[in-house]
Amino acid sequence: MDRSQKAALASVGVGLVVLGLKFLAYSLTGSVALFSDALESTINVVAAGAAFFALRVSALPPDSNHPYGHHKAEYFSAVFEGVLVVLAAGMIFREAYYGFVDPQPLDAPVAGLAINGVATVINAVWGWTLLRWGRTWRSPALVADGRHVLTDVWTSGGVIAGVAIVAVTGQSVLDPLLAGFVALNILWSGWQMVREATGGLMDEAPGGDVVDRLKSVIAGEATGAIEAHDLRVRHAGRMSFVEFHLIVDGEMRVAEAHVICDRIEAGLRQELGGHAVINIHVEPEEKAKLEGIPVL
Repeated sequence: MDRSQKAALASVGVGLVVLGLKFLAYSLTGSVALFSDALESTINVVAAGAAFFALRVSALPPDSNHPYGHHKAEYFSAVFEGVLVVLAAGMIFREAYYGFVDPQPLDAPVAGLAINGVATVINAVWGWTLLRWGRTWRSPALVADGRHVLTDVWTSGGVIAGVAIVAVTGQSVLDPLLAGFVALNILWSGWQMVREATGGLMDEAPGGDVVDRLKSVIAGEATGAIEAHDLRVRHAGRMSFVEFHLIVDGEMRVAEAHVICDRIEAGLRQELGGHAVINIHVEPEEKAKLEGIPVL
């Protein structure tokens, strides 16, 4: 079991602890808003389990049916989590409606808010940790899980503030209205997760300055070649796939061109953290393009 799988498994345990605390807070107060917060934590537990399963699948080596590996399994976890978020939002809207039609006063609001606050602090620390690990290890499943947990933190903060206002003012109708805002917030979070995961499944080009940095590496390591062009990059989980054409002197020996390719590959793997499949197609100088990457 690698570190990403251990983190996902730990996330299930943390999620169960937070879930228990939030349902305790709901049972003490009867607050629809606190119920909505607890329901979102239920999704966190299920999503963490899905992330653990996806990470185990993604770690499987390539085989005859999956020659490029199983890395995209992590994206399915993120899509699944986004779908769960939408279902949770629907359930919260339902409870908010009934709460609005028949608002009820809160019981033991101070104790409930204190317990929910403890759960929120646990979630904040764990969500930030998951997000940092996921970005460092380039794990879409952990990043999605971390973002969902941190969304839960912001939701919980708003719920705690809102329920406190309800307790002070006695305006019980504010409780289901707050639950409705919680549902809208997690719907937005779910959309973002599904959008990013779909981009990965569709081999969307990496954002930011990733391509520019790879071009700089190629230009710096391709001494002896003429240029490179048609660079294409995609990510599949923690794995990156890079391919491009390298232009060399048509009279250059194969062994010399191979040395240049090895040097470029080493530089790209270092830039990408070692998780990369690189394909370089060597061509003679008449295939050069004006928009190609010049060699430094």
